[in-house]
Amino acid sequence: MPFEISSNMKRFPTIILILAFCKIGYCQSKQVVGEVRNFESNEPLPYVNVGIANKTVGTVSNENGFFKLDLNERTSPRDTVIFSYIGFKTEKYLVSDLSNQKRAILLHPQNTALDEVIVTSKKIELKHRKIGRTSKGLGLMHSNFYSYHEKDIDDRLSKERGMKFKIRKNCHIQDLNFNITSNDFKSLKFRVNFYKIENGFPTELVVEKNIVFEIKDNFLGWFKVDLEPYSIYLKEEVGEIAVTIQWVESEKADTKSKYFAISTASSPTHTAYFREKAMDSWTKGGQSLSFYLNALCE
Repeated sequence: MPFEISSNMKRFPTIILILAFCKIGYCQSKQVVGEVRNFESNEPLPYVNVGIANKTVGTVSNENGFFKLDLNERTSPRDTVIFSYIGFKTEKYLVSDLSNQKRAILLHPQNTALDEVIVTSKKIELKHRKIGRTSKGLGLMHSNFYSYHEKDIDDRLSKERGMKFKIRKNCHIQDLNFNITSNDFKSLKFRVNFYKIENGFPTELVVEKNIVFEIKDNFLGWFKVDLEPYSIYLKEEVGEIAVTIQWVESEKADTKSKYFAISTASSPTHTAYFREKAMDSWTKGGQSLSFYLNALCE
């Protein structure tokens, strides 16, 4: 039976089509744009996590504080957009409050109490330790940051990959190392995150420092992130931690650039963590990424 348009429908065809489209998928192409700034100084905040919990909707602000948050068919005007940044209080807004205009989001600095450092005259012998997997393996398996449904590299903003490590002694962390097996990018910036593990999954940050590093010129092989400037000390009682790298910015080498991967191997005794967007739930798998920490431990 052919579809017929009544005289009343002919008067408002555009409105009806828009409402029907939005009802089905809440305007799938809808995008929230804005900028994030420091409430006290009004300076832009780079690489702020922006997202909706468990909706695969997330991004980070760019180096000038601007962000573009693409909404999908799972989002609604009643969903909450979360703005999270190390050293600042988390802010939350409804999608309906943000979708009608470009907004300036102001984050308030948060004063956090530092752990007490006890200085003792007792001489402690420190030993060099490698925590994690230091071998490349056979190069047959790769943990790729690319997934088939992504249209562009901006779809990867805020994506994370990392490993669970056991901390058996008090340790001063020197650097993070991982083996890059494919890299189509002129420039890549990641953030290093250290998380507490509860009930088997990463939860809150245990190192509240914004550690951003850059990989240049299609670099392949073992890459080292110097962590000495951040004075990271992990206590034995931490037990287990998750260490991840989070995609915050990238520049293609050419129009076809899309691959970036770290070598890995299947392992029933190791745990890899990943999530597609900031604020998403974590997924874990039995993999051992070529991903390790150098440390000086008691």
